[in-house]
Amino acid sequence: MNLLQHVCTVPLARAVRSRALTIPTRTVVAATASVSTASSHVLLGMSEPELQQLALDLGQQSYRGKQLHHLLYKRKVKEIQDFSHLPQGFRNDLEEAGWTVGRSPIHHSVTATDGTVKLLIKLEDNRLVETVGIPVTDDKGSVRLTACVSSQVGCPLRCSFCATGKGGFSRNLKRHEIVEQVLAIEDVFKQRVTNVVFMGMGEPMLNMKEVLEAHKCLNKDVQIGQRMMTISTVGVPNTIKRLASRKLQSTLALSLHAPNQKLREKIVPSAKSYPLEAIMKDCRDYFVETSRRVSFEYTLLAGVNDSVEHAKELAELLQGWGRVNHVNLIPYNPIEGSEYQRPYRKAVLAFQSTLESHKITVSVRQTRGLDASAACGQLRNEFQKNPLVESSDDQQSQLDVVVDDVQSQLDIAVAC
Repeated sequence: MNLLQHVCTVPLARAVRSRALTIPTRTVVAATASVSTASSHVLLGMSEPELQQLALDLGQQSYRGKQLHHLLYKRKVKEIQDFSHLPQGFRNDLEEAGWTVGRSPIHHSVTATDGTVKLLIKLEDNRLVETVGIPVTDDKGSVRLTACVSSQVGCPLRCSFCATGKGGFSRNLKRHEIVEQVLAIEDVFKQRVTNVVFMGMGEPMLNMKEVLEAHKCLNKDVQIGQRMMTISTVGVPNTIKRLASRKLQSTLALSLHAPNQKLREKIVPSAKSYPLEAIMKDCRDYFVETSRRVSFEYTLLAGVNDSVEHAKELAELLQGWGRVNHVNLIPYNPIEGSEYQRPYRKAVLAFQSTLESHKITVSVRQTRGLDASAACGQLRNEFQKNPLVESSDDQQSQLDVVVDDVQSQLDIAVAC
């Protein structure tokens, strides 16, 4: 597979220089409103029965809905006028009724030497969101392709080690904006995605409605098995119970990162509202309700939470949990400006060995894409902390959009 490194697959947005930036407030408000309105007229994310009903509503026979479904999810057509299997009149009717496919252009892509590909997708409101494609070849030569998808533009929880939180929070993603990330990865790799992990930008549990709708679409329409999907959370009160009530066959991954409440609050500030004892009880109840194992994600930060004593404390915590458990150790992926460091391999192996000596199942995540800014939020932060601004055609495109205080104040005034 010949994937180009550092390739912009579509023209970058032309941006206004900060010293010349003047944007009326009502223009920004109108743009924000139009995004909200348009989201209710997006084809991507709709089920086959819904598409059949849409066809009937527009005076077509129901089988046209099945054709729509095939064009969206199998052929992955991005524009209504490219629906060549449909009558021109039906295509025109869809557009006149305000419908769009709901696919966004790729703003930038980076390929790492290990084959990991990170995409920046430019949404309708000019915000950027990351998604990552991770190919893994097994001993038999088969390639498993995992899509790591984002659920929010940025993240409001601001975990101290996370690049996404440092880039700020804009808004929740819509169902189709999550689904299209998987389709974009399939387009780049020219093969089907086999696994999906909701571990990209954002906290999935703070956008549960859209995440669950996207999960359903990926399962029923894109046809990725529920057991091939993982939903990650750092822990939001009451949401694990709600997720358990859905009885999904997907794995819950809890971003734990510390073996005790005091240290966890330093690493994950939001943990103050969700005590470790309570979150572990909810994880126990999730297992009882779904019979699905909970995976505990633990990012190893050098000199902070990676000692043998921390490992012993973690083992004690999980043994008290009393259920089948699995720990996924993640050596920290360094980001610019962070106080944290990646632990030495010796420390990682000692931590792993200590857990295993206490009968805890553990794996060490292979860090992928170090040369592609693969940690959540890294690449997005290089390009954007504010929405890109479209300028007149005669102005030059810029990779880095510098937005002055006027734009920052406008963003606050019309926060999504």
